[in-house]
Amino acid sequence: ETDLLLFPPLRAAWAKRGQQTRIRLTGRNARRVFFGALNLHTGYGVLLCRERQRAGDFSAFLRELRRCYRDRPIALLLDEDPSHTARASQLLAAKLNIRLLWLPKRCPELNPMDHLWRAVKQNVCANHQDRTIVLVVERVLRYLRRLTPREALRKAGVLSPRFWLRAALSKYVCGPT
Repeated sequence: ETDLLLFPPLRAAWAKRGQQTRIRLTGRNARRVFFGALNLHTGYGVLLCRERQRAGDFSAFLRELRRCYRDRPIALLLDEDPSHTARASQLLAAKLNIRLLWLPKRCPELNPMDHLWRAVKQNVCANHQDRTIVLVVERVLRYLRRLTPREALRKAGVLSPRFWLRAALSKYVCGPT
């Protein structure tokens, strides 16, 4: 998951030498949380936008994953966010037959979705503030939906010859999504 804020991430901007660049901000901030999973074989993604990042919100995402993948096996790479480690989340994942795989602490570079989120924030959100958080969410969804599966896998780092899960992925044959 990632947080989308009405305040944009400030990356870089051009300005005349000796002058400050002006970034318009409203003074109000708002937040949405995007939960996402990417099929590392097909590039197909599942997204869910919520107002918060609590166990109930993560549970809604687990249900959405199961709805999309019906009876197919699901393994989800996760950090140890409290919404993921909550007892209710763990029980629901077991009930839905979703295997939770834990990444080491403080290693976001190992999570392909974190690379995809970084591309979203850089290409959609940086240095620009929309009027409302709803407009930010719409622009992010439009950007993600325009990505081809191959582009999503590339931005997530999965197509790199140095991708850390490459050997494990090559052992499995994937079926249609």
